[in-house]
Formats: sequence, structure tokens, C-alpha cells
Amino acid sequence: MNDSKSFIDAPLCEALINGAVEAGNAILAVYEGDIRVETKDDDSPLTQADLASHRSLVAMLQRLTPDVPILSEESGDISYAERREWQRYWLLDPLDGTKEFIKRNGEFTVNVALIDQGVPVFGIVHAPVLGITWYGQQGKGAFKQEGGETTEIRVRALPEEGSEAWKIVGSRSHGSSEFETFCEGLPEHERVSMGSSIKLCLVAEGKADLYPRLAPTSEWDTAAAQAVVTAAGGEVLNAETLEPLLCNQQESVLNPFFIVCGQRNERWIDALQVALSNR
Repeated sequence: MNDSKSFIDAPLCEALINGAVEAGNAILAVYEGDIRVETKDDDSPLTQADLASHRSLVAMLQRLTPDVPILSEESGDISYAERREWQRYWLLDPLDGTKEFIKRNGEFTVNVALIDQGVPVFGIVHAPVLGITWYGQQGKGAFKQEGGETTEIRVRALPEEGSEAWKIVGSRSHGSSEFETFCEGLPEHERVSMGSSIKLCLVAEGKADLYPRLAPTSEWDTAAAQAVVTAAGGEVLNAETLEPLLCNQQESVLNPFFIVCGQRNERWIDALQVALSNR
């Protein structure tokens, strides 16, 4: 197989982005009508839009890359015994931010990630209502498409204390006491609330400095945006070990608590350790 950098060439990248936008259009067709909500086994909501996006993405990937396995939030259980044999696979969250979708606030995304030996090496995050697509590839940079324009994005340098407030992004729908404790240990800062994987993309494009996720998530929630963040020069780190998040390392697809950063700094690392010690 080709290496990851050459696997996603320019024509394939464009086709994948178009496919993510098409899946977003399938979501919008539901968004603009009556939304029917079911409840999955883990009590999370499921709508017909999740399934429409899933079917659109799977059909697209099977057409473009028929030899690459696919794991989607809506694809049902695939055992780790099977998954651990995969060197490379697609990891999908067809609609991240279902609660935001149901609230009709526009803060939901289509997420497509390529995982290679556990590492998210390519990712697309498309926000259908906002009309924004973020994408990034290991070794090739990260980009934002909006209004017909494509611009390269980059994490920003963490402001010096006293010069400018740090910008901390938090979940619109999933707060935690650990997050509050973390923020108490930081220098002057501003908070931004946002839904779905858009939070990671705000760090990737330098609109936020930190996103501490001290609450449960799954690998498909984060993989695509992690690829964008790392391609933009940032990191997505296990909150306990400060090692990069990896996918497909165990039976469970649950992530550990994590933090997204443009750069490391002792001040937030100390605040994170205090927040975790109070659990």
C-alpha cells in the first residue's frame, strides 16, 4: 500500500470533500423538515439524518476506496478481533452534535477520518449549516473552505500572560466539574461554548488556544478533527499521560479525557493535573 501522504492525492482529497458536503446536504434535507428522534442503547439520540449521512458516506467511500474498511458510529459493532487487523481504515461520525442538530443551532458536523496504524492522518470536518469545511493531512497542512475560498490554517502561539486573554473552548451540551476546576487554575481567559467537533477546529485555526475535554467521547467524535489539528501544528493529548490520542488500540472505542492545544505550557499542564486529581 502507498504511504499515507501519497494515498490521499489531490483528486481523491477533492472527491472526499465533495462526498462530505453531499452527506451534509442529506442532513440538511432532514434539518429543514420534521426531525424524528430515536434513542440508542447508550441513551444517545439518533435521527434519520444520522442514518442518511451514514449511507451517503459509506457509498462514497466504497466507490472511491473499495479496499479500505469502514467503521462508522452507525455501522454497528465490529469486534476488536477484526478491527485490530486493519492497518488503515476510515472512521466516520456521520453527524457529530446530534443534540445541536435537534436544537437547530447549526453546530453539528460530518466527520471523515483516515486512520493509519492508530494515527488519524487525514480528516474532514464539514459543518453544513455554517457552510464551512475544515480538512487536514499529515505532512500537507490544514485548510478551511468557506464561501468558495480555501485558506491554510494554523494554530496560534499561546499569548504571553498579561498580553491577551487565553481563549478556552468548552462543550455547548456537556460540561463537567473538572472543566471548571481546570479553568480556575488558568491565567486570564475567555470561554467560548461550541457544539460538536467544531471545538477542535477552532484550536486548529487559531481562534482558541485550548479545548479540555474532561468528559466522555468516542474515537469517531474526535479523529477527523484531530487530523486537522495536528496538520495545523497542534496536538490532541491524553489528559493523563500527555501522549497523542490513538485509535483502535482496544475493544472499547471510548477516548480517555483529553486536551487539544496549540502548544504546551506549564501553566495549563499544572491546572489540568489539579482538575484530574479532584475526580
